[in-house]
Amino acid sequence: MNVRYLTKASLIAAIYIVLVMIQVLPFPLANLTFGPIQLRLAEGLTLLPLVEAAAIPGLFVGCLISNLLLAAYSGFGLIDIIGGSVVTLFAAYLTSKMKNKFTGMIPPVVLNGVIVSIWVSYFTKIPYFYTVLGISAGELVSVVIFGNLILYVYEKATNFKEY
Repeated sequence: MNVRYLTKASLIAAIYIVLVMIQVLPFPLANLTFGPIQLRLAEGLTLLPLVEAAAIPGLFVGCLISNLLLAAYSGFGLIDIIGGSVVTLFAAYLTSKMKNKFTGMIPPVVLNGVIVSIWVSYFTKIPYFYTVLGISAGELVSVVIFGNLILYVYEKATNFKEY
């Protein structure tokens, strides 16, 4: 790893944290960052591993720090702090192996929906199936809208550098 790679990973982690914090500050939106329906704006960053390898550790660290800082909001404890972050790491790695942005959307949506729903369903007492639907739908919206926007901006910035 070189300085450039670490810098990019750190910036992506910082952006993830800021996006989660911005969403939590107006308290009514805090319920959308944790729980049976999750619409984290920061999850749009999960498409970045398609075009940037440093996004893999950046997303993991950003998610880990966000979950740690906001553990009081979630109420799910250590399982969410570590488990949610590891799911993000695995999803980011799998996304980096995908061929295009459409297949790249599959790992974060499916893994978060299927795995994170296990403990969210348990703690909220909402049936697993409904929790999977809520988390997957929120993740899909985040990835489709914000992820594509982030990829567009990233690609424009990369093309701008070439001139």
